[in-house]
Amino acid sequence: MTDEQGGFLATLRAPLVYSIPGMETVTARRDIAYRGAAENTPRMDVYTPANLRAGERRPAALFIHGGPIPPSLPLQATEWGVYRGYGALAAMSGWVGVTFTHRFFGFDQLEQAADDIAAAIAYVRDHADELNIDANRLCLWAFSGGGPFLADALREQPTFIRCLVAYYAVMDLRPLASEEELADSATSETLRRFSPVAAVKTMSKLSMPVLVARAGQDHPALNTSLDAFVEAALAANAPLDVLNHPAGNHAFDTRNDDARTREIISHTLAFIRARFEE
Repeated sequence: MTDEQGGFLATLRAPLVYSIPGMETVTARRDIAYRGAAENTPRMDVYTPANLRAGERRPAALFIHGGPIPPSLPLQATEWGVYRGYGALAAMSGWVGVTFTHRFFGFDQLEQAADDIAAAIAYVRDHADELNIDANRLCLWAFSGGGPFLADALREQPTFIRCLVAYYAVMDLRPLASEEELADSATSETLRRFSPVAAVKTMSKLSMPVLVARAGQDHPALNTSLDAFVEAALAANAPLDVLNHPAGNHAFDTRNDDARTREIISHTLAFIRARFEE
């Protein structure tokens, strides 16, 4: 392994900078094959609050990682520090935290990744009893390149999804379509399907509560897509929370150990809790 590769894996292992007492004691049911038992199928980890009564069900937050990522990456997304942190944080908040892998290995595989994500949601709902999950109270929380996969939920607005959260997320791939990799890998119709901006612009009203957190020092093109989403959501009179970290970098929740990061995460937890209690 080169020093560069080792440094990249160390970045992926970096812990969540926000914590509450007890997170270190949370355990998870790991490596659940939610799309069948074949060796290379996607896997899921489920973090559950301690001491639940038999048959007790709790709301669940599902964390959607970004990409594209190399299929040969030796550290699966469920092993990244940020998702282990959020899984434990969800459990300590009284919910179930669900982290999972999906096969977003390239822009030509947007539909495959979306199919995996839909399967993960279906698995959680179909196995709600054994996972101690309330199938009618879910939150989807997407990060970075996972943002495009919120488009279907925005378009369909299923009642069992109580809210959406997008952290430093790509909300429209279409402005990047001139880039060679995208132009050769995805049709304009595919890019439109996976555009939360396009999804919201078709609506006269968006009732799905959404929270967006942006990093002020992020890539300008990424923030442009986030800002376009905010504009479209406001035009649809959405119940929208927008949180900005002026000094924040991409992945500020592992890279910027400061008061603003902790404030954003705390606000996000309160936002989700309120939606789960409605």
